[in-house]
Amino acid sequence: MPSVAGDPAPASFVVNIPGIADADLEPDPLDPSQIVAGEPVVTGKVLWESPDGQQIRGIWQITPGVVTDTEANELFVVVSGRATIEVEGGSVLEVGPGDACVLREGDRTRWTVHETLRKAYHISL
Repeated sequence: MPSVAGDPAPASFVVNIPGIADADLEPDPLDPSQIVAGEPVVTGKVLWESPDGQQIRGIWQITPGVVTDTEANELFVVVSGRATIEVEGGSVLEVGPGDACVLREGDRTRWTVHETLRKAYHISL
């Protein structure tokens, strides 16, 4: 199936990340204006990015606290931890290990992270 840029999409594949629950991640500082409560720390690691930069897959983690965000089109699966995600004008999502979640581009959210949350994600920009 062709991609948006006309290049073929990458072949299907599996990525095994030994110790994904303990993998070392890199600092990804929050904008201080996003922090509502606590002192949450964000880390992450991009595992793959499309040549045009429009598709990104990786691992992301946040420690307990409350933050706001404006979302991209994202599918993620929670590896560990728990959070409540309030979508402005919409749903309240309770997520924990094994949960898959879809967020829509432009959704304004408030994340209350109860236990350090680690997720594997795919974002479409």
